[in-house]
Amino acid sequence: MVRNTTRPSLKPYGIHPIHDILRTAASKYPDKTAIIDGDSSYTFSGLENFSSKFSGALKTLGVLQSDRIGILAPNCAEFVIAFYGITRSGAVASTINSGYREREIAHQVQDSGCQILVVHESLSEILDEAKKLIKNDVRSIVITTDKTKQGSFWQLLSQVEAYTATDIDPEKDLAALPYSSGTTGLTKGVMLSHFNLVSNVKQLMGLSGGASMAEDDVILVHLPLFHIYGMNVLMNPCIAAGATQVMMRRFDMEEFLSIIENHRITKLFTVPPVGLGLSQYPGVASRDLSCLKFAMFGAAPLSSKLQVKISEVLNCPVIQGYGMTELSPVTNIDFMEPNLFKAGSIGPALADTEEKIVDTEDPTKELKPGEIGELVVRGPQVMKGYLNNPEATEETITSDGWFHTGDIGKMDEEGYVWILDRKKELIKYKGFQVPPAELEGLLIEHPEISDAAVIGKPDEESGEIPKAFVVKSAGSNISEDEIMSFVSSKVSTFKHVREVEFVEVIPKNPSGKILRRLLKDQQE
Repeated sequence: MVRNTTRPSLKPYGIHPIHDILRTAASKYPDKTAIIDGDSSYTFSGLENFSSKFSGALKTLGVLQSDRIGILAPNCAEFVIAFYGITRSGAVASTINSGYREREIAHQVQDSGCQILVVHESLSEILDEAKKLIKNDVRSIVITTDKTKQGSFWQLLSQVEAYTATDIDPEKDLAALPYSSGTTGLTKGVMLSHFNLVSNVKQLMGLSGGASMAEDDVILVHLPLFHIYGMNVLMNPCIAAGATQVMMRRFDMEEFLSIIENHRITKLFTVPPVGLGLSQYPGVASRDLSCLKFAMFGAAPLSSKLQVKISEVLNCPVIQGYGMTELSPVTNIDFMEPNLFKAGSIGPALADTEEKIVDTEDPTKELKPGEIGELVVRGPQVMKGYLNNPEATEETITSDGWFHTGDIGKMDEEGYVWILDRKKELIKYKGFQVPPAELEGLLIEHPEISDAAVIGKPDEESGEIPKAFVVKSAGSNISEDEIMSFVSSKVSTFKHVREVEFVEVIPKNPSGKILRRLLKDQQE
């Protein structure tokens, strides 16, 4: 029998577009500070005005409903304004990893069909190189520090009037198109409707024990907004609650601690590598972090031992959550209440979310409490599917709406879930997904490499690191460092190969599929 959530239903959700949360917040908290971005700050009414003007600017550029608009920028107020302006215009925001290299940017822009890119000036150069790989013409709106620069983001806003939002069908129309590797292969566009995002925001807002965002919260946004964690666990819930966001563009531990201390951050949302750093960093002890009410960790598993240690260092409760881009992203969060909290667990499902553990060989067979299998999920936050990829969609979502996470776990009698491993072969480096097939394809492009395989090697700091097994071409004297440099010149930092081992042959099955499990077993 399906194990339903222990949390009460929040239905009906009230179906509306995602940008309505900003309109409502601007009405309720017009003069309250919504965003602190360096020396600049923005009120809720200011964000609403700017986003409606950006929507108007897009309309003057000929943007039509369902057109794709890319955002390539680090965390900044302009990212938030652009996001809501895009959805308000009826277009779809495709958020691009600001650490991507040329070929990765080109793949997403080409695959998504983006016609316009909102790009930060710091990334203009790499975008120009990416455009050489893109077949269709793509226009750019550049975010510049000089707000009067001709044709720039802010100069464009100064020339247009606010735009009345396009009519949206929240359950049908897409709001966001982030990219995810899914189970295998190159990144795929994840089609998230307005209803998907709004439902998950309301599920998060319904958490008990003070775990949800509130009007008096001040939230540090160091997680990238291009990632679904930053977008729909931080940005959208903060706007919905009337909370203040403090932007951080590049992670630095000293700056991170200073922001928490100086801005009196109330709730911390972060990832395991940061938690490990906090548990080892000597400077933490001298900081006044008493403002923190709790810390929530997601994007990768956190051991119960490290979870308890971080809680002792921060002197506040530490809980875990779970989600995926395809799930908008959250399905599970543990309870804040001490009598309900279970260390090491991602907690039970959110409201109106069904979950079960099924047999990995026979997905129709639901397992009993304590038995290990694949976690499958059903709820309003499940994506509509992968863009232009019905085969991958059908492999992931059943006809009756169950989403196969590819993660191996167990569930107890009360519905709490523990994630133990991954059925899929993605590498999780500091919370980022690294598809082995992409790196393998890149490696064999090198003339001195005849074959290659990539696995995730366990690593205390990063969770996993990409390790490459390489077969040299005849007569080659290529070194490990040369291989790592070759890869690092082609892909973003989190995809860099961190270790190389030369082998005589790559193990494969009769059909040619790489047997990564054999390589993984050799590491243990």
